[in-house]
Amino acid sequence: MSSVISQRSSLAFLVITVLTFLAASSAPTPLYQVYQDHLHFSAAMLTAIFGVYAVSLLAALLTVGSLSDYLGRKPVIFVALLLNIVAMLLFIVADSTSYLLAARALQGFATGTATAVLSATLLDTDRVRGPMLNSLAPMLGMASGGLGSGLLVEFAPWPTQLIYYTLLGLMVLQALYVWCLPETVSRIPGALKSLAPTLHVPPQARRALWLAMPLNVAVWALGGFFSSLAPSLVRVATGSTSHLIGGGLVAVVTLSGAVMIYSLRDHAAERVMRLSAALLTVGVGLLLVAVNTASLWLFFVASVIAGLGFGGGFMGSVRSIVGLALPHERAGLMSAFYVLSYLAFCVPALLAGNLSRVFGLIATTDGYGAVLILLSLGALVGLLMRDSAQARASA
Repeated sequence: MSSVISQRSSLAFLVITVLTFLAASSAPTPLYQVYQDHLHFSAAMLTAIFGVYAVSLLAALLTVGSLSDYLGRKPVIFVALLLNIVAMLLFIVADSTSYLLAARALQGFATGTATAVLSATLLDTDRVRGPMLNSLAPMLGMASGGLGSGLLVEFAPWPTQLIYYTLLGLMVLQALYVWCLPETVSRIPGALKSLAPTLHVPPQARRALWLAMPLNVAVWALGGFFSSLAPSLVRVATGSTSHLIGGGLVAVVTLSGAVMIYSLRDHAAERVMRLSAALLTVGVGLLLVAVNTASLWLFFVASVIAGLGFGGGFMGSVRSIVGLALPHERAGLMSAFYVLSYLAFCVPALLAGNLSRVFGLIATTDGYGAVLILLSLGALVGLLMRDSAQARASA
């Protein structure tokens, strides 16, 4: 009985910690307009503040992403929490763009460190529910961070500080509790060597990873766009100045994704990916209609449909690869998966931010959406062709 309770407690702690990291990552999104108004910086600086987070996160995944396979899970989780605690303190005292850049850079490295180790620890703790929780928790975290921050900005005092005080308190408690977890891997030699920037994908997982990439790229590129440019897009397309709408759109996409993940948790990964590719195509198409007709209600409808594709595509991609790694390969595999995912998250969004200064945000959104639709349709065709080939082979 005690082992069951211990496992449940560990799962609950790990899920809450993933929620906290991802909530912190999306909390600045509704605040970008506030920072711009108060600190008077350009759109180029806004893009830099978004971009430095993604670059430092990728640096963490490439260097310390597999470190917990060698040192153990608990010390790496603890260090990631300490780094994010310092980032929250920097956000709280931020009175210039230098503070914001430093906070986002440190937060990105902390989140990159935590992403791989927490994903691996969830799989170590529960092989059955781990893949579903690995997909569900980030969605709920991003939703709670975006929506919670938007609500506090709109209705609460200290709009640029209260959300960070809340997250800071949670992280301090988690840093204390992490040492109560059971360690799930033993220490092995090679920790220093593992810090050399590399992507470690076990040979048996490589084909599945590349087959999942087209849909996964589309999913994360959509997430990057919503996290960086959605508030500005709503303002330009509809004239709305509410800070809650930008955070609300992020929440709608991620909550819809969470619903999709939970609803289809028992379905085969390939089936989930096919359905998600179709939903993403429809959702992005409707989003382009909403942008060009200035329809706020259609923005939210399109975000729900695209969010279903977002969540399903993410879960299907994760589930198609996680069972293919051995225990001491899991953090490395998840690190490689997230490196590719976050490249798709940040590079297209950064490119869109720069192109919007030349062509305007609406025209840039049209082009961005067209690329996402092509990627989704390509993924759907590829999945159907693979299924057809497998059916012929087994006939």
